[in-house]
Amino acid sequence: MKLKESFNLSLKILVALLISASIFGGLLIYAGVKSIQWGAGKYEKIKNDQNLFSELGEMFEKKDIRNVQPIKVVDEQSQVIEVVKKASPAVVSIVASAQIPTFETYFDTPYGMPEEFGQFFSMPRQRQNGTQEQKIGAGTGFLVSSDGYIITNKHVVSEQEADYTVYLNDESNRGEKMKARVIALDPKNDLAVLKIEKDGLPHLAFADSGGLQVGQTVITIGYALGEFDNTVSKGVISGLSRSITAGGGMQKTEQLKNLIQSDAAINPGNSGGPMLDIEGNVIGVNVAMASAENIGFAILGNEAREVFEQVKNTGTISGKETAFLGVRYLPITEGIQKQNKLPYGYGALVSRGETRSELAVTPGSPADKAGLVENDIILEINEEKINERNALADIVSRYKPGEEITLKVYHRGEEKDVKAVLGKN
Repeated sequence: MKLKESFNLSLKILVALLISASIFGGLLIYAGVKSIQWGAGKYEKIKNDQNLFSELGEMFEKKDIRNVQPIKVVDEQSQVIEVVKKASPAVVSIVASAQIPTFETYFDTPYGMPEEFGQFFSMPRQRQNGTQEQKIGAGTGFLVSSDGYIITNKHVVSEQEADYTVYLNDESNRGEKMKARVIALDPKNDLAVLKIEKDGLPHLAFADSGGLQVGQTVITIGYALGEFDNTVSKGVISGLSRSITAGGGMQKTEQLKNLIQSDAAINPGNSGGPMLDIEGNVIGVNVAMASAENIGFAILGNEAREVFEQVKNTGTISGKETAFLGVRYLPITEGIQKQNKLPYGYGALVSRGETRSELAVTPGSPADKAGLVENDIILEINEEKINERNALADIVSRYKPGEEITLKVYHRGEEKDVKAVLGKN
């Protein structure tokens, strides 16, 4: 009996060992298969990577790396420094001088008294004793050609009896002074063209000022207060299409339109200097500063370039033909709207002047032919809204005589669109 029990126990142990061996062997086989699969996968990946690196190698062998353009990272401060170095040699100081009478004091014996009584009764008087050349003004200009053409402001060279001297600033001619001739004055803008007789001069190029953006970096260069060392200011464009009244006091005032507004400092002596973009090209001509702090204005570079090209080709500046609509109007503000109980807080109210001759609509004008009458409100021109910052006259000035425009008009209680062909001033 004990022998049988011992046999049964041995049989159970044997069976257990066989089962354990089977399980262990299965695990070994499973692990081996997985290892083979993993190794095969790694082999394929390495093979693919090798093919990739091989293809990249072939690509770079075929590519001429000398033609690969590096990525340029621009540091604004360094760029401004480079612009100043590039542009400064072409910026000149302009000094106006004139022969000013000099006077001397002498003593006169009154009432025909004998000269021996002169020491007791003589009176001091003054008389002219020749003239002396004196500086009467100064400003800035910049060369726009290698043969000596210079752009500046008209008010810098407005004294007809004055002589104008240009002080050069390039390395080979620094401090050299040359007599300048005023070639032409722009009748409709604060621009003038001067000429000095010298060749091989550094000069500035114009950029297209038609694509300027608010927030764009600008650099101004000029000779502040007539000193002979130029000053530099950096800022941004804070507004476009601005209008100001230049002059005042005893000077003749002038309406300047379509100006660049910037927070770059513009001092009195900077007038006529260039306003530059970050590439060192001219986008404007410094013209005025406002009484408010950190506001300066510049004439568009495209207008200065057009003036220069006219003078270069013809010797004169022909007055531009400007478009003409033929209405007298009152710009509508919120105050005007409330005061006159108007249906709109913007637009141009067609209205007569203070005298009978100042008609609201000029007879036979484009506005008259289009059917506009007194008390009409012109709301838009070619879908461009008329408001305080976008005056009717400014919009019309951007078109040429003969162009057809569409006006949205409030006429006798209803809005309607009318077409008008602009006339010529």
